[in-house]
Amino acid sequence: MIPEIGQFVLLLALLVAGVQSFIPLLGASQKNSALMKTGSSMAIAQFFLILIAFFALTYAFVVSDFSVYLVFKNSHSLKPMLYKISGVWGNHEGSMLLWALILAIFGAAVAVFANGLPSTLKARVISVQAMIGFCFLTFIVFTSNPFDRLDPPPLNGLGLNPILQDPGLAFHPPLLYLGYVGFSVAFSFAIAGLLEEQIDGSWGKWVRPWVISAWTSLTAGIVLGSWWAYYELGWGGWWFWDPVENASFMPWLFGTALLHSVIVVEKRNTLKIWTLLLAILTFFLCLLGTFLVRSGVLTSVHAFASDPERGIFILMILILAVGGALILFALKAPRITSSVSFSFFSRESAIILNNLILTFSSITVLLGTLYPLILESITGGTNSVSVGPPYFNLTFVPIMIPLLIAISFGPLLAWKHNNLAVIANKLKIALISAAVAAIITYIIVPDGPILAPIAIGLAIWIAVGSLTEWAMKTKLFDKPFNITNLKFSYFIRAISGMTFAHLGLSILIIGITGSSAWQTEFITSLYLGESKQFKEHKITLEKVEYFSGPNYEVERAHLLITKPNGETLKFMPERRFFPVSGQTTTEASIKTTLLVDLYAVLGESKVHQKSEKKWTLRFFINPLIPWIWFGAVLMVCGGLLSLANPSHWTVNLYASRKKRSPAKISEPTKMDI
Repeated sequence: MIPEIGQFVLLLALLVAGVQSFIPLLGASQKNSALMKTGSSMAIAQFFLILIAFFALTYAFVVSDFSVYLVFKNSHSLKPMLYKISGVWGNHEGSMLLWALILAIFGAAVAVFANGLPSTLKARVISVQAMIGFCFLTFIVFTSNPFDRLDPPPLNGLGLNPILQDPGLAFHPPLLYLGYVGFSVAFSFAIAGLLEEQIDGSWGKWVRPWVISAWTSLTAGIVLGSWWAYYELGWGGWWFWDPVENASFMPWLFGTALLHSVIVVEKRNTLKIWTLLLAILTFFLCLLGTFLVRSGVLTSVHAFASDPERGIFILMILILAVGGALILFALKAPRITSSVSFSFFSRESAIILNNLILTFSSITVLLGTLYPLILESITGGTNSVSVGPPYFNLTFVPIMIPLLIAISFGPLLAWKHNNLAVIANKLKIALISAAVAAIITYIIVPDGPILAPIAIGLAIWIAVGSLTEWAMKTKLFDKPFNITNLKFSYFIRAISGMTFAHLGLSILIIGITGSSAWQTEFITSLYLGESKQFKEHKITLEKVEYFSGPNYEVERAHLLITKPNGETLKFMPERRFFPVSGQTTTEASIKTTLLVDLYAVLGESKVHQKSEKKWTLRFFINPLIPWIWFGAVLMVCGGLLSLANPSHWTVNLYASRKKRSPAKISEPTKMDI
């Protein structure tokens, strides 16, 4: 009965979304307040209906109702409760229902919390959100129904994909979807702004918190997925330029550009057309990622479905949404003008440079991701190629170097105009620190790639530049030193999300450089009790034990690693066999410090001489890789800190006028972000 309720409310949600798609829009065009207000009520109703459907599906997974085909296909009675719940979105149909739920959450959030918006703009935003929701609800109901029944119901299910049975994968998809779907709000604001033909500083202020929240969620989702791949897949790395990884990385790059561009609209009332285009293209890449994951055109451990027919449906949604948006953009954008001027050396110019580099880098990733598909479609599959890390390392990395150099300049530049010599003088400590760091790195590790010391220098350049900008905000050196200058609250008020994010980026770069340039790998085979030497480490296989887990069988090796100073470390890498699916996964054993990860993976065993087993082992030394996670967490904290800034949500100050006028542009102070 519960699944039928879920099916029924899902159909009701589709009906509500359809009505919500045009009634508020009609009210906005006719300036009919009654019709416009219905949009908020319907957005909230749509959210509760989809929430009920989602709870109905979750209930079916929790109680192991195998009469529901989706539960039979993706669950098992012996599966731990955490993975029964995460199994709701660990498949195509359930993940799309989660997508629709998050989309409805954002629509309801606009309805409830955006009361300061002009009524016509709010009505149009809610209508556009409903149009997107209607498309995806149609897709779910007619091609991906999560409530299909089996009769008679089987006694047990097939189980969830073993590699998805991990805490990291329980939280990675929801965070990723919060990012993907969050950018739909920026898209809706862009379409609403184009329909009203009025984009100003108020519009930028309204859009900015939604962009920040989407960017923060997408960053957290990507990092969590990367961390999962690092410790779960046993490859020893954290990023592999997998096509589906790229599908999430491209909207992150465009979203980062959008985040910076919308600041210019808010503060300076310029770059309007470019920001609108970025909002459309960012959401386009979110939809493209959804298509790639669910169409079957890509082979990946992340792929949800391999049904071309469902992929075509998503492609139609993509063409309809983005194609319509671009047509509207072509018609309306010429009517949106800006008369604000700025010099070459200004913060506006720095953000334009930031946007161009991020855009070109994303296009580079897009070409590398789609080129094999395009070539295969042209040649009919006779000439298949793969584009791997060498391509991305040779194209993406050089493009990003100018951006890393410019990051420290941008926050110190004033709006409208600035003297480059003055800024360069403020950054001399950062330049000296970067040079010293690069030289010391080269002296300590002379045999690594020459780009490694340069990358470390760039990371220090960004870090010291960010701290310099923070010191200027706090006026740390503007007066004689006094203990009162160190009041905690005084400095906290001056900390910005941007400072945290840039510091996190610098730490992330150090981690990426260390793990990429100086990683060492050792592959060997050992009998029980046998030892081998790997650099300064002695590896001994002490024993191998076998036991059963909740729904899998475990083969666990006990390794003893002896360091040069005589210290010993115990590693227990595992191989897990899942009888229901017949699949085997690896569980790496990792010992981490601030500077290095020691990483052991257990491979297959084979019978060798005297009928004795010999186990394959892989051992990695990953320098500085913990810095990747620490830097990424700081970037997420930067986004959360920006969201906590009350000024981002005080839209009532802008919306108190009956008719909006272009935002007044005043000369910004040093404290402007």
